[in-house]
Amino acid sequence: MERKKIERINFLARKSREEGLTESEKAEQTELRNEYRCYMRNGYMATFSNTYIVDENGNKTRLIKE
Repeated sequence: MERKKIERINFLARKSREEGLTESEKAEQTELRNEYRCYMRNGYMATFSNTYIVDENGNKTRLIKE
């Protein structure tokens, strides 16, 4: 995710706590947060899809079954 978008998420969060947001800013914040969640979820899934569990017999099993 672009650094500018993360900075915008943080700016909107600070502004929300300090003075409140307009309706358009709330909609923008929701959209950016959803994009961030999707970005993070995809990163976790990529990591987990390449993670294996090895049992005591040396058998490897993927953490996430595809």
